[in-house]
Amino acid sequence: RDNCGNCHFYGGGGDNVKHGDLSSVLYEPTRSVDVHMSPDGGNFTCSTCHVENEHQWAGSRYDMTIDTPAHAPGAPRTAATCESCHSDKPHKANLEGMKLNDHTDTVACQTCYIPSFARGGVATKTLWDWSTAAKLDDQGKPIAIGGYEQGAGKERHTYLSQKGTFAWGEDVTPVYAWLKGHMEYTRAGETIDPNADIGINEIQGGPDDGKIYPFKLMHGKQVIDPVNKTLAYNQAWGPTTDTALWTNFDWSKSVEAGMKAAGAPYSGEYAFAQTHMWWPTTHMVAPAAEALQCEACHAEDGRMEGLAGIYMPGTNPKSPAGLLGMLMAAATLLGVGVHMLLRLVTRRKGGQDGHA
Repeated sequence: RDNCGNCHFYGGGGDNVKHGDLSSVLYEPTRSVDVHMSPDGGNFTCSTCHVENEHQWAGSRYDMTIDTPAHAPGAPRTAATCESCHSDKPHKANLEGMKLNDHTDTVACQTCYIPSFARGGVATKTLWDWSTAAKLDDQGKPIAIGGYEQGAGKERHTYLSQKGTFAWGEDVTPVYAWLKGHMEYTRAGETIDPNADIGINEIQGGPDDGKIYPFKLMHGKQVIDPVNKTLAYNQAWGPTTDTALWTNFDWSKSVEAGMKAAGAPYSGEYAFAQTHMWWPTTHMVAPAAEALQCEACHAEDGRMEGLAGIYMPGTNPKSPAGLLGMLMAAATLLGVGVHMLLRLVTRRKGGQDGHA
């Protein structure tokens, strides 16, 4: 854990900044935070699931899979999946368990067993606005503003002159979406709409070829070339130059230097656009007793509200389907009630006749 976590727990410039489900908490998590990695649970290391083959590591976020290979921990494979150990029918063979097993063809295990991310006291960054970077105080010095104290007690910055404005979150409810195991990324030089909310990546998949997975949806504002309609490079670091943003706080010089270094066409103008990025949530698996219950989704304003391509009983009881379902349930209860009443009347009458 120490070997992997020294980089992966601190991706994006700080503890849990990037992923949301990978933080320093996982060095020694409680069972409630991660039942697999907790010393009181499975006591897994990273390589229990992320198996290496010629330094190709199973389970990259860039090439996820919904396949269900029957591989035990430590066996060579290209994917790290829940089904590798638990199978696609992991619940008990009782009525409730069989109904839960019926969900596994459309709902990923993580959806129910990771009720929230950024648990255990370490916050994750949920917004990063670069457009406010490069401001200086009255003495021409960089500004650093705290303003968010996370559960573990550490204060996190909400503004830095080098990076802009941030928002943070803990115990964050994931965003749910269909995934078929593939994402499309906006690449360098690709034409964008400067007025749109640009997807740095977009999830591919739907009801016919995917499963419902939980995600961290990261929001941001990034520098673009509004004339060429492309994402722009900028030079962030370079203490010996007069163009690096982090030492000179000049966006114009920074973007020009970054585009030149990348060999990318540059119009000479820069602006900022809204962006978003999807991060799959697959760590911080809770114990079974703390998994989502049926009513988390099967209710008005449930977690799956707005998710296309699925009918969710209980989410809209006033819809035609919901009203029909309630009518059928009422009719069933009425039928049962009438049947019981008739049996009681018949039994009483039969008893009286027999006594006479």
